[in-house]
Amino acid sequence: MGENPSYFSECGSDCPVEQVSWHDVQDFITALNDLEDTDRYALPTEAQWEYAARAGSTTAFANGEITETGRGYDPVLDSMGWYTYNSHADHSDHWNGKGTHPVGQKDANAWGLFDMHGNVWEWIADWYGAYPTTAVTDPTGPASGTGTYRVLRGGSWSISARYCRSAHRHGRPGFRYDYGFRLVLLPGH
Repeated sequence: MGENPSYFSECGSDCPVEQVSWHDVQDFITALNDLEDTDRYALPTEAQWEYAARAGSTTAFANGEITETGRGYDPVLDSMGWYTYNSHADHSDHWNGKGTHPVGQKDANAWGLFDMHGNVWEWIADWYGAYPTTAVTDPTGPASGTGTYRVLRGGSWSISARYCRSAHRHGRPGFRYDYGFRLVLLPGH
């Protein structure tokens, strides 16, 4: 897109992009699809994101249960994700600062996906709204949401372990902040 909007530019070229709005992501998806003359790239729905994050697990993190709900050390999350405990200079030997970290430095989940827990919040295609009251399979999310709020998943380097759980969802307006994204390749493309 011609520039890297990330605040943590010292982190390096292997770091996730952050400081992108939901609308910035839509512009990127349009440009990428136009570049390849396709329509195969998109943001995941909440259901798709959580399915990928869990990688067949039913626990708080893809690799086990949560042990710490505050800002302290969680050995299960620590092996898979960047969160407040391991993302500050006094707890990390990485780029000697707090913030995002290069991708792929922690363990992948069972399906080989890295950084599903922590590092940067990831924008989701869905509006932030109430879940259905009945059981559903592969829901697409509400057609509209609470105000202008969109869903974010995955947690961040700056927050405690409980917000990095597979099931945690966060709703925010589509503005720029400590937010990044992960794309899906749509089936049949």
